[in-house]
Amino acid sequence: MTDMAPRPIALVDDDDDLRAAMAQTLMLAGHDVRAFARAADALAAIDADFPGVVVSDVRMPHMSGIDLFRALNARDAELPVILVTGHGDVPMAVDALKTGAWDFLTKPFDPDALLASVARASENRLLVIENRRLRAMVDTAVPSPLIGHSPAIERLRDMVATLADTNIDILVDGETGTGKELVARMIHQRSRRASAQFVSIACAAVPDAIAETSLHGESLAGRAPLEGRLARAHQGTLFLDDVDQSGPALQAHLIQFLEDRLVRPVGAREPQPVDLRVIGCMTQQGQVAAIQPALLYRLAAVRLHIPPLRERREDIPLIFAHLLDAAARRFRRAVPPVSRAVLAHLLDHDWPGNVHELGRLAERLALGLEQEPATDGATLPLDARMDAFERMAIIEAIQATGGDMGQAIERLGLARKTFYYRVRRLGIDLRKLRGLDG
Repeated sequence: MTDMAPRPIALVDDDDDLRAAMAQTLMLAGHDVRAFARAADALAAIDADFPGVVVSDVRMPHMSGIDLFRALNARDAELPVILVTGHGDVPMAVDALKTGAWDFLTKPFDPDALLASVARASENRLLVIENRRLRAMVDTAVPSPLIGHSPAIERLRDMVATLADTNIDILVDGETGTGKELVARMIHQRSRRASAQFVSIACAAVPDAIAETSLHGESLAGRAPLEGRLARAHQGTLFLDDVDQSGPALQAHLIQFLEDRLVRPVGAREPQPVDLRVIGCMTQQGQVAAIQPALLYRLAAVRLHIPPLRERREDIPLIFAHLLDAAARRFRRAVPPVSRAVLAHLLDHDWPGNVHELGRLAERLALGLEQEPATDGATLPLDARMDAFERMAIIEAIQATGGDMGQAIERLGLARKTFYYRVRRLGIDLRKLRGLDG
């Protein structure tokens, strides 16, 4: 998900010589520079989808750099604007930092300082654009619980649509957390049986001693009749969860039922026919040997395989974006931005728990319980670790002083302008830390 293409830099300065010198410095560093002599021209060329960074002088005729920043900030508050100031304009630039400017450089400045600030701002802008892309993917995704665009998921969606309106029995297989019950429910909800019940049996939890009663129920003299799972699923769908973990007695009763579709309550004189569809699921394809051949033959008229996430990595960012959006709504929180480390983790991790594991990460991030994911034994790059440490130190200082920024700045031993610059660069939400957003 990392875009290595040069990010555009909008360079605004009415001084021809200084503009040319800065443009050369940026271009030699590999940036795509778009130079403007007038702020109004830059404003006309930059929209909310501009994928790069703006570097602007402060003192210019007709429209100042501060006015340009305010106009751009109103258009896109996440667009990084770096201001170039003279010494007399520093207080004005610090005020701009507080209201959203990315950074400021005081003339004369070291070209390396310009390149460093632009590099950080470009990386931040890339992350913002990537988060927006994820949000757009969520908004325009195919309206289906089976999320993704990989060929395997496209085929699975087509199979669900094809099979839903048939009465054929189905066996779904896939690893833990891939969504086997989700697929079964989709088939039920899209079928003519949707108005009847979807009855689930956790096969691993049914002891052989009660297998017959659990399935068929009982009708004994002197006792109230007990309805079994089969009768309850009449005209609906019976879902056999983890059928490969069912005991021999349960399997034997299922074989008989699939053969004649008759319910035989314990103590009843006559069996009763029922009309239902059976969908079974098993955890692994390799566990098929645990199912008696007669049961497998009758149940697996059609086999559906759900691939694990590691085999369809292109779907992971979109699934995660959906899960994060759902978690934020469930917890009544704003959807948090996804950091560079999280984006890398989404594609690097093998996700043995599949969608369930991905969902737990989304919940932790939505609640703010995990700033960065575990890295499977690998360490984050040095700059990412330093950013994480610095962010934690600033947050702890603000919390320790009850949201008093002056005391927090003093506690950290930072200059005021340095503090606000780092807060902005690290994406720290001061309103939330002060407790102003409820």
